Amino acid sequence: MSLRRIAKLNTGATIPLFGLGTWQSKKDVVKNAVKVALDAGYRHIDAAWIYGNEKEVGEAIRESNIPREELFVTTKLWNNSHRSEDVLPALEASLKNLGLEYVDLYLMHWPVAFKSGSTPVARDEAGKLIFEDVDITTTYQAMEKLVETGKTKAIGVSNYSIKNLEKILAVAKIVPAVNQVELHPENPQWELLDFCKSKGIHVTAYSPLGSTDSPLIKRDEIAKIAEKHNTQNANVLIAWGQQRGTSVIPKSVTESRIISNFKDIELDQEDLAALKALTEGKAPHRYCDPKEFWGIEVFN
Repeated sequence: MSLRRIAKLNTGATIPLFGLGTWQSKKDVVKNAVKVALDAGYRHIDAAWIYGNEKEVGEAIRESNIPREELFVTTKLWNNSHRSEDVLPALEASLKNLGLEYVDLYLMHWPVAFKSGSTPVARDEAGKLIFEDVDITTTYQAMEKLVETGKTKAIGVSNYSIKNLEKILAVAKIVPAVNQVELHPENPQWELLDFCKSKGIHVTAYSPLGSTDSPLIKRDEIAKIAEKHNTQNANVLIAWGQQRGTSVIPKSVTESRIISNFKDIELDQEDLAALKALTEGKAPHRYCDPKEFWGIEVFN
């Protein structure tokens, strides 16, 4: 299985199964990271307005001189722009940051609406989050209109559970092309993956290596498989995601890691069984859960 493989979206377009994530990538290093990735052969770049680095990501894309149609660029609608009238301006702001005429995919970042305005995460005097009374279906219906503008080729969601997907699908004229969620052997989300497949929704895995400095990538079970294939632990986790049919977007700003992550390997059935066993009889583990940083329940 090649890291250069692609999947077909329900729009008919294709998405590379391997890309570069840019979450937590600081402005002063992310441009070089994207440049290194594109030089190495990456053709899928994942961005978001809230990451605060769209401008630098866009500069690297434009300076690469790679034909635009050969790239797949994703960015995301932040929680403070969920009102219908805020959705198009938010996309236009991201396009201006990126210096692009369109993105290939525009995702609703979270199924949570914060107070509309210039503050990304509005809080009251007591430090509590201020929410906007906007249903996710209202926001999604506004996103559907974006496709007609040509400013995004496809729309989708991120951090969506089956329950929230069902709510969207009940009113959607356009089935989400993608659901981007946290996926790795400690949080495999098999039921969600099966549901998305049944509805024609492609799944992209963020944090496929766990979070920064997470213990996942250092686990002995993964190191053993890596040694067997003469590769790095990261490549084992990347291959696991791709062999489940998901695209994966590991984040790195380290040149050597960006390049080494692009190495092809294919796991055998013994490897896959060993990775599946990591969560058998155990509760899944998330490295990114809003309960911890916003104090709200999103996934259950």
